[in-house]
Amino acid sequence: MGTARADRRGTGGAERPVLGISAYYHDSAAALVADGVPLAAAQEERFTRRRHDSGFPAHAVASCLREAGLRLDELAAVAFYEDPALKFRRVLATWLATAPHGFPVFRRAFPQWAGWKRRALDDVRAHLRELAPGQTLPPVVAYRHHASHAASAFFPSPYPSAAVLCVDGVGEWATTTLWHGRGTDLVPLAELRFPHSLGMLYSAFTYFCGFKVDSGEYKLMGLAPYGTPRYAPLIRERLIDIKPDGSFRLDLRHFTFQYGRTMVGRAFEELFDGPRRTPEGPLTEREFDLAASVQQVTEEVLLRLARTALERTGERRLCLAGGVALNCVANGRLLADGVCDELWIQPAAGDAGGSLGAALAESHRRGAPRAHVARGSDAMAGSLLGPAHSDREIAEFLTDHGYPAVRLPERKLTERVAAELARGRVVGWFQGRMEFGPRALGNRSILADPRDPATQSTLNLKTKFRESFRPFAPAVLAEDAKDWFDLAQESPYMLLTAQVAAARRREIEPPAEGVKGLDLLRVPRSTIPAVTHVDGSSRVQTVTAEHNPRFHALLTAFRDRTGCPVLVNTSFNVRGEPIVRTPQEAYACFMRTRIDLLVLGDHLLDKRDQPEWREEADWRATIPMD
Repeated sequence: MGTARADRRGTGGAERPVLGISAYYHDSAAALVADGVPLAAAQEERFTRRRHDSGFPAHAVASCLREAGLRLDELAAVAFYEDPALKFRRVLATWLATAPHGFPVFRRAFPQWAGWKRRALDDVRAHLRELAPGQTLPPVVAYRHHASHAASAFFPSPYPSAAVLCVDGVGEWATTTLWHGRGTDLVPLAELRFPHSLGMLYSAFTYFCGFKVDSGEYKLMGLAPYGTPRYAPLIRERLIDIKPDGSFRLDLRHFTFQYGRTMVGRAFEELFDGPRRTPEGPLTEREFDLAASVQQVTEEVLLRLARTALERTGERRLCLAGGVALNCVANGRLLADGVCDELWIQPAAGDAGGSLGAALAESHRRGAPRAHVARGSDAMAGSLLGPAHSDREIAEFLTDHGYPAVRLPERKLTERVAAELARGRVVGWFQGRMEFGPRALGNRSILADPRDPATQSTLNLKTKFRESFRPFAPAVLAEDAKDWFDLAQESPYMLLTAQVAAARRREIEPPAEGVKGLDLLRVPRSTIPAVTHVDGSSRVQTVTAEHNPRFHALLTAFRDRTGCPVLVNTSFNVRGEPIVRTPQEAYACFMRTRIDLLVLGDHLLDKRDQPEWREEADWRATIPMD
């Protein structure tokens, strides 16, 4: 612990650190920045075990301070990721504009908005006082939601200047913004406002296809390759008017999100062949085609917006943030179509990353430099910014509970694990600092052999307990990536989709040419079928020794043994559960699922050696579906 001790000199020295906070909508988080450098960041859900926790991030704040060895009264400021008063005015204006339809929601929600939500900064101060009784609070400042997104996109990027595009559901008013980043300056150029929102359009289809809003959008993206975009012309004609520059307007007669508790109603149903799919109900060709259609339209809008941002700034480099920036398929199109020369996406692109953006914005406002740019690297440290557990802590945990384990030197450990992976065994991999953002990047991961066609269904149904259609991502040695994927640049944060390289693809046999829907899963398309989606693409993570030396060493050992520098890398959790944070959580997930081996730091555990696992209640009943 205490891995990032900050320089806390006063006037005349380095600027004191800044704490950033996002909270009260979803994915609350905290981040700590010193001299423009992220020291620590974590999402509250990892501590409370409530997915997308929206409460004040008390545990995340305490963790960030502990990692840096700081007290609250040693900070220069606390930066909140949005302007609560401006957001209140938007909510009030929306209710008034949609009267009388929105009155039931207005009646339920207005007391909170008239009270603490409008004065959220006071609530932040109250929680901080509880965390640090007797300490003098630093000033609490607010940045607008999209300013926080833009700061998180540009300031940690490796570029001295770039165009910046932020797209999400909604902040205060903004839903889409264009910026120009130069040095430590961010200049706003253009803005689209609520209720005209690309994020809301995508979420409407997420909801209509039976998935959870603000959670299931990635499922819709994964479903899209199973269908054909036959509804795309209808979406363009009836739902969204897209201009050549990427600006757009929604036809609000087909949506209910602006005044109701649902995303769409009867008008949407009439347009798209019947009622909404029941959650957990069977998927039909309609859902496949709806997903393919809205994905195509979303890509079209993003490509036009990106071209406009680059034209207006004269840049060839682009930075992205906002929830829509997690659409890795669209991101891959930006590079594959040559829209930009280089692309950098904030790994915590959603609201959690707003905490980091607000802290960075305040740090640079106070004069912090962007020293990392001169080194040609980003400032995210591989996004490994969360808390760590030392080998001593891990050893004590194992001893206290009597869990059999073998402790091995790093080289023997990676060679042994690579051999077990090559035998088809599934490995829980728990190392170092936890990732910040929604992706597991090799420190809180479940790993498997991508060459086995059965791996994808085994992991989905028996390990992750999730839908069979969900694709898995490959982690690949950065130096070997171009031999395996058509990737134009490195992708360290698993936010770009690329086609599997031609040399690794397999010809589709004639009997499989007419296969449709989920039956496409049974058609091998490459020599690494477990990470090849049905359209021949993969969501790629490139791994370097600089950012994650142990994970890189494991991939190297697997390559040396098998000739394949690729592993399946999926998050260390089950469906509906946040990614594991502690050795205790990792061990429980290991014993509850079909994971064969668990690696905790230097310690290797084989399930066959473990004592019988018993729980008083069915653990799956305690985890809500995502």
